[in-house]
Amino acid sequence: MLELDCLGDMCPIPLMKLKQCESLTRKGDQVRLVTDHSCVLESITDYCDKKGLQIYVAEPMNGIWEITIEKI
Repeated sequence: MLELDCLGDMCPIPLMKLKQCESLTRKGDQVRLVTDHSCVLESITDYCDKKGLQIYVAEPMNGIWEITIEKI
């Protein structure tokens, strides 16, 4: 699984990094995006909904989100 470190990146940088990612080509492929900005959750969720990608969100530490995106 590819991990995108977006800590400190403001919108729209994390979304741009995800769009450039070529690791979501086959069913079951996953990318984990780590961010510390809550606004990223909304933009990534909207993008995944439009692209038909599954999204899982976890907050392992207060203010740090791990967003796992999967090609379904």
